[in-house]
Amino acid sequence: MSNSLLGLEGKKILILGGGQGMGESSAVLLARAGCDVALADLELPRAQRVAERVTGLGRKARAYAVDVTNDSALEAAIRRADEDMGGLDGMATIIGMANFKPLLDMSMDDWELDIRRNVRYFFLAAKTLAGLLIKRSRPGAMVCITSVDGLQSAPYHAPYGAAKAGLVNLVRSMSEEWAEHAIRINALAPGAIITPRIPEWGGELEKQRTLRIPMRRRGTTDEIGKGVLFLLSDLASYVTGHTLAVDGGFTAVGPLDYGETLRRLPKGGTFGLSEKK
Repeated sequence: MSNSLLGLEGKKILILGGGQGMGESSAVLLARAGCDVALADLELPRAQRVAERVTGLGRKARAYAVDVTNDSALEAAIRRADEDMGGLDGMATIIGMANFKPLLDMSMDDWELDIRRNVRYFFLAAKTLAGLLIKRSRPGAMVCITSVDGLQSAPYHAPYGAAKAGLVNLVRSMSEEWAEHAIRINALAPGAIITPRIPEWGGELEKQRTLRIPMRRRGTTDEIGKGVLFLLSDLASYVTGHTLAVDGGFTAVGPLDYGETLRRLPKGGTFGLSEKK
């Protein structure tokens, strides 16, 4: 596909959670489409490694370390990236965390942790970037990664599902408020994706779970990156407030049984910050 059709040549995009997995795939695809990319990750070496891939494709890159649960650090990182890149045009946020426990075992701390690491940070990040864009009268586009667990039940990780559902609604509200400023904002809901920290399930569990997916396989990080590319590009110029499910048809069927996952995890086990992505 011609880069001119995508309309991304020379655009400057920030990726929160860009150090591996879906974030890395998105960064590489955006660079190939002609974007300069700023990468922020919990671990600086990961962001730097992906930045090197971007510069290897002939595009400008910057790398930052940021803990998105620290409000002041998050806002400062976005403002710094905006300054370093000469004005951001868009952002993709690819960060998530899930505590796997039965609801009756969930504490209020568990609840607050999932809300903070999945939806609270995005509110601040999107608000900060939108303010910068509006101040400059500059159009923009944003994509947040939610989850199919925000579109249906999320057994054994209900706070995560609630947070991801909150993202879906927050994106709709933001899209309406910011449309007059030519800012588009959408969500992308991945299904079961193979990532660096969630590899193949293996054995009978892999077989049974993929049978619940109409396409009979798990997705790849590149397939999520393509969705991010689409929603940030001019191909989606009339798309805002939308949640795009990239899930092999999974939401047409229903949720997986996470009981087996829970039984395999040590007590109190989690998929930690950025690990799912």
